[in-house]
Amino acid sequence: MPNYSKVDHVIFDLDGLLLGTEEIYIQIFSIILAKYDKKYTPELREKVLGTVEQDTCAILVRELNLSVDPQQIMTQQQLLQKEMLAGANLMPGAERLVRHLHSHGIPIAVATSSSEESVNVKLTKHRELFSLFHHIVTASSDPEVKRGKPNPDIFLVCASRFPDKPNPEKCLVFEDAPNGVKAARAAGMQVVMVPDESISEESKRPATLVLRTLEDFKPELFGLPAYTPTCVRRCE
Repeated sequence: MPNYSKVDHVIFDLDGLLLGTEEIYIQIFSIILAKYDKKYTPELREKVLGTVEQDTCAILVRELNLSVDPQQIMTQQQLLQKEMLAGANLMPGAERLVRHLHSHGIPIAVATSSSEESVNVKLTKHRELFSLFHHIVTASSDPEVKRGKPNPDIFLVCASRFPDKPNPEKCLVFEDAPNGVKAARAAGMQVVMVPDESISEESKRPATLVLRTLEDFKPELFGLPAYTPTCVRRCE
């Protein structure tokens, strides 16, 4: 069994990791790109996953040779987000893990490439759960985050906002996107990846640990409090 280093702070990505927004984003970008007779392919999606909104739109314009300004794509994206993202559901295992860490006094935070406005829409149904996080860093609108993922800025800023300002090696990151994994590793942090099934094996390699779902995570591997055994089926 691999040896993992003990951590005492946890940082979560948001989209596709805690919230099931990725299918909604596929719809959003498919609608937008269809106007230009283009498709939002799995290969294109992997390139933009985890990037800040400005970078996402610039990548789409560049990769598809669109004769529009990235800002036009972003404006369309923001309009559709307001319509479609409020209904986002939690990913399997997300609520259990967040409440477990919080109940044991483990400092937790969110580091997302989204903007504050976008996050406010996504959390419409989940405000109580997300009130358990010490802070949320929104890279697309946070002036302290100079560069988006795969650069390490967002995770270093996020760690610095915990009251005790932990060293990066004491932080465990949860990510679903290859760009996020690269960013966490560049920040000097261990990272648990819970990728979409479309993500290539090559893109999973930098992760410290790869899981199928958050439900499979064992906190004790990283020196965190273990889950209390509970009955999976009805106890007789």
